Amino acid sequence: MLGTLVNTGAVVIGGAIGLTAGTRLPAGIKTILMQALGLAVVAIGLRMALEAQHALLAIACLLLGGITGELLRIERRLEGLAESLQHLLRSDSSRFVEGFVTATLLYLTGAMTIVGSIRDGTVGDPSVLLIKSLLDGVASVALASSLGIGVLFSALPVLVVQGGITLLAGQLAFLSQPAVLDAVNATGGLLILGIGINLLEIGRIRVGNLLPAVLYAIMGGLLFP
Repeated sequence: MLGTLVNTGAVVIGGAIGLTAGTRLPAGIKTILMQALGLAVVAIGLRMALEAQHALLAIACLLLGGITGELLRIERRLEGLAESLQHLLRSDSSRFVEGFVTATLLYLTGAMTIVGSIRDGTVGDPSVLLIKSLLDGVASVALASSLGIGVLFSALPVLVVQGGITLLAGQLAFLSQPAVLDAVNATGGLLILGIGINLLEIGRIRVGNLLPAVLYAIMGGLLFP
C-alpha cells in the first residue's frame, strides 16, 4: 500500500499548493498553465495509443465502452458524487465538480494505475506508483490552481481504487499479462487524449462515460492475446 499512500499524499499536497498559489496567480497564468497541462496530457495519450499493437481492439473497446457508459450514466454519477461532497463540505467553488471529475479521471485512467498497484501488492515494489505520484502531484498543482478544491478531493478515489487493486493484487495478477497491458495502454491512451481535449477546451468529451472501455480492453487482451 506504500505506493498508493504516497500517490494519495502527492495529490493532496499538490492540490493544496495549487489552491494556495492559485489565489495569487493572475488569470492569464492560470490559463496558460491549464493549456500547458492539456498539451502534455494530449501528448501522453497519443504516445500511449500509438505504441499499442492492437489499435483496432482499442477502438472497438472505446465504442462498446461509450455505449455502456452512456446507458449507465457514469459521468453523471461521478458528478453526483462530487456534488454530494461539495454539499457536505459547504464549498462555494463554482468548479468543484469539474475539478473532482477531471482529476479523478486523469489519475485513474491508464496502465500505470493497474501495473503499479499489482506490483506494489504482489512483490512489494512501489516504484511505478512512486513515479505516478510525481506526475499526479505536479498535475494537481496546475489543476487545483484553476479548478479549485475539487481536485484535492480526487485523492479519495485514488486511495480507494488503487488501494483496492493493491490489496487484491494476488487475485488480479492476470492483469499484468503483456496482451492485457497493451490493450489497456491503447484504450487508456485514447481516454487520456480525451481528457487533454477537455482541458484545452477544444470540445467537451464525456470521458467518464467511456471508462467501461478499460474493462472491455482487459477482456479483449485476455481473449485475443
